[in-house]
Amino acid sequence: MAISDVKEYAHLTPEDVEAIGAELDSIRREIEVSRGERDARYIRNVIRLQRGLEIGGRAVLFASLFPPAWFAGVALLSTAKIIENMEIGHNVMHGQWDWMNDPEIHSSSWEWDNVGPAEHWKITHNYLHHKYTNVLGMDDDIGYGLLRVTRDQRWSPFYLGQPVYNLLLQMFFEYGVAIQHLELGKVAKKKWAPDSPERKQFEQDRRTVLKKVGKQVAKDYLFFPLLTGPAFLSTLTANLAANVIRNVWTNAVIFCGHFPDGAEKFTRGDVENETQGEWYLRQMLGSANISGGPLMHFMTGNLSHQIEHHLFPDLPSNRLAAIAVRVRELCDKYDLPYTTGSLPVQYAKSWRTIIKLSLPNKYLRRTPDDAPETRSERAYGGTPVTDPTTGRRRGLRTALTEGRRRLTRTPSPVA
Repeated sequence: MAISDVKEYAHLTPEDVEAIGAELDSIRREIEVSRGERDARYIRNVIRLQRGLEIGGRAVLFASLFPPAWFAGVALLSTAKIIENMEIGHNVMHGQWDWMNDPEIHSSSWEWDNVGPAEHWKITHNYLHHKYTNVLGMDDDIGYGLLRVTRDQRWSPFYLGQPVYNLLLQMFFEYGVAIQHLELGKVAKKKWAPDSPERKQFEQDRRTVLKKVGKQVAKDYLFFPLLTGPAFLSTLTANLAANVIRNVWTNAVIFCGHFPDGAEKFTRGDVENETQGEWYLRQMLGSANISGGPLMHFMTGNLSHQIEHHLFPDLPSNRLAAIAVRVRELCDKYDLPYTTGSLPVQYAKSWRTIIKLSLPNKYLRRTPDDAPETRSERAYGGTPVTDPTTGRRRGLRTALTEGRRRLTRTPSPVA
């Protein structure tokens, strides 16, 4: 089940937590002071690269009646869309480049190339998700109102279809993001009067979504295909393929950062009177990274450094790799886990959780407090201990390691 006492679960005292917070605050100040021309040049070069790839892809699709040109156009266009979505749009709208005071690269003015309105996304993602990361009942990104990813979510027969729902969510992820702000599941249960403020706000939000959807659909599936004349249908299918590739990639990266083993869930009580240090700690325990090289980090929008992004969502993405080294050292110092793994491994774990939790709890063998997808302080809680032999701290990471060893010594079905 979800963690209800973060400090106990982490084997940390209140003084430890505030010391961690102070160190992370220091990292933030250092990055803020050192931002400059090198960082500005980075984002401007990325924007130029993305626009060049998109123009190239659109140009090649004039010859999309020929299969090699179709595949080349899809490759260029999908790459451009991924970069625009991940490394540019997501990060610009987080305010990572607001310090440049460039009106064209600013969170208040950027509108990204997908059907989700930026103004809605900045509420559901920037505010709700990042402030209440993985807090049950407060962060809608826990399953996106569609998937059961922790046993704290009561099972119903609806969840038997999770594998199918997630396949569809992958392919049309931008539409899932677009309607997330509308909270259609909750709206269906409401009984608003026709002239109530809530009803009027919902209708306004719905019009905003439909307007953005209409604009994007017209651009990708009417305007650009028409420009290519005889290649209309092949250009239309190429645009559709590029959007699906971008959606699947974005979904995979986000799921790898939030749903593999080690990305913990929390209860509302964890955020009551939460200090900055406690908020930092919750981000560290509730996020997971993707290992890889510079190209992997770039194509994920540096969300492969999901732990660091959750700690510092408004710091430039090109700085996260360096920050990650220091965050990992901090985890070593306090014997905290630093959850990371390759994209195939992290994504496979996310899928395993989605398939597994489509079933009722009676078919799950592991205890609710020590399951791979969600643990709690009832399984690994405790106070900080110093090993009398080595003098080293024995904390949560050691407890998790010893717990895994016990499981290997006592064979049982993993579920």
